[in-house]
Amino acid sequence: MGDKVGLGRLILGPLDGLQAARGTLFPWIAVLIGCGVGAWFAVPTEPGVGSYGLAALVLVAGLALAGFGPGLGRPLAVAIAAVAAGWLAAGIRAHSVAEPILSFRYYGPVEGRIVQIDRSQSDALRLTLDRVTLREVAPDRTPVRVRVSLQADQPWLDPRPGQVVILTASLAPPDGPVEPGGFDFRRMAFFDQLGAVGYTRTPVLLLEEPKEGALLIDRLRSYLTKGMLAHMEGQAGAFAAGAMTGDRSAITQDTVQALRDSSLAHLLAISGMNMAFLTAFVFALVRYGLALVPPVALRINTKKVAAVVSLGVALFYLLLSGANVATERAFIMIAVFLGAVLLDRRALTLRSVAVAGALLLLTKPESLTQPGFQMSFAATVALIVGFAALDSSIYRERMPRWMMPVFTLVLSSVIGGFATAPYAAAHFNRFTDYGLLANILTVSVMGAVIMPAGAVAALLAPIGLAGLPLWVMEQGARWILFVAHWIAGLEGAVTPIPEPGPWVLPLFTLGTIWAILWRGQVRIVGLLPVVVAFLMWGMAERPMLLISGDGKLVGLDGPEGRVLSAPSGGGFAARGWLENDGDLAEQKEASARIGFTGPKGERWFDIAG
Repeated sequence: MGDKVGLGRLILGPLDGLQAARGTLFPWIAVLIGCGVGAWFAVPTEPGVGSYGLAALVLVAGLALAGFGPGLGRPLAVAIAAVAAGWLAAGIRAHSVAEPILSFRYYGPVEGRIVQIDRSQSDALRLTLDRVTLREVAPDRTPVRVRVSLQADQPWLDPRPGQVVILTASLAPPDGPVEPGGFDFRRMAFFDQLGAVGYTRTPVLLLEEPKEGALLIDRLRSYLTKGMLAHMEGQAGAFAAGAMTGDRSAITQDTVQALRDSSLAHLLAISGMNMAFLTAFVFALVRYGLALVPPVALRINTKKVAAVVSLGVALFYLLLSGANVATERAFIMIAVFLGAVLLDRRALTLRSVAVAGALLLLTKPESLTQPGFQMSFAATVALIVGFAALDSSIYRERMPRWMMPVFTLVLSSVIGGFATAPYAAAHFNRFTDYGLLANILTVSVMGAVIMPAGAVAALLAPIGLAGLPLWVMEQGARWILFVAHWIAGLEGAVTPIPEPGPWVLPLFTLGTIWAILWRGQVRIVGLLPVVVAFLMWGMAERPMLLISGDGKLVGLDGPEGRVLSAPSGGGFAARGWLENDGDLAEQKEASARIGFTGPKGERWFDIAG
């Protein structure tokens, strides 16, 4: 009898704990959906139809038990249903975006419509084309989209979204990881429906101007960018335009690298911070502007009017920026926030983060694997938890009012930087030592100068008075780029970090989430997987020998670091290997290390004796 009682307590104890925690469990739904998505991406082969049928059955059964089952089992039923929903969402998304991928190397004429313009890592202008036509390639084998780097100047072409162009290009299927477990560009291209990548050294000819009504948002983005660049010079103008519209085609790789090495790349990305700054400015402008008109202020709720206008501005900005993952997360949270204002409810909570996470994971499950998703949610959760844990008396009693903005800026930079550092180090293999200083010196300029000036410029542009606010934007951008280049040029600005193993980030993330979301002393258990994750990271071993996919480059782990078999060629693989090693050397420098002998076409080496 005693054994049965003990077994009953063992089974019912956790269920009682879940029942007692009801009211605080909602954020776990997004976490468990993410677990289902992560499990789908972790399996080595495409799951079969049977797995999706089982997941659908589990989802329906879980929802039924959650609605009509015994009270003790309802939280567990919701949890199982959430995991099944994540698995199903990943499978549905993968099959819904599946399009032809070029299966061979192609050289010949390419015709298509420009849908995106950006720059490659070699600073070459790139065109992404849809409605593609390839010579002697059947339509059912032709990729939906291709991306072509322009390796020669094209002074006769002013590329704009919507234009139909023709060119002669070399195309190939998207490359897979440069090493086992590395970043999988082919998978990212699959979900972007990018079926081929390549280059051209020949003229790109315009066949047809954009049709009326086609790609309106993309054309508006290009039009606004060109208008801003006409008033703002150099890279400062390119930065300001990129931060406002998401069009970064005018930004050079030197500027991008300086922003990365100073931990300021997030200012360029159309992220939650940019949208929050813009929405907050519009909200304040409308609310307090209406308050200056007594007949209006006495008859309507100006705060709710400001919320409606701000939501419209946020939606427009989401569409204009290209709707990347971080911007979508920010928009959903802002929509929840402004909805709470309209309903007179508390706005900024972990529930709003969970709603954003769940919606993104169900509609774009591939975002779970992307650094933008991980860093955006890590920073947002940390800021909400950090400021909620802060004793409010610090604001009300212990600190002068004039110090509050400075204190908030420094604390938010510390919390955000601390929360995103592990993810940035894991994905980009670097830690920016002076990133906190750079953010303290620039974030306030972004929020108080660039974004408000951009909004004012948009309001004044129809009457031809946008020049002054654009000049103000340019000065703010110049300051940010000055700080970026200064910080990036300091000795020891970047500390290289080796690639972690595949289980490091999942363990770290789940442990941190447990410590944040769970209640009571048992939350300390979450520290165990965090410690294990860092131990695994520190003990991770890099491969002794790596060979590029085309067999033309070999990387050998030597006494001075990885030595490469050639000083040029295979640059993408070489850069990936060295970064994953936590090595800041260039390919030419790595090829000069001791390890290979013999002529260029016949390289010899010793490995493990």
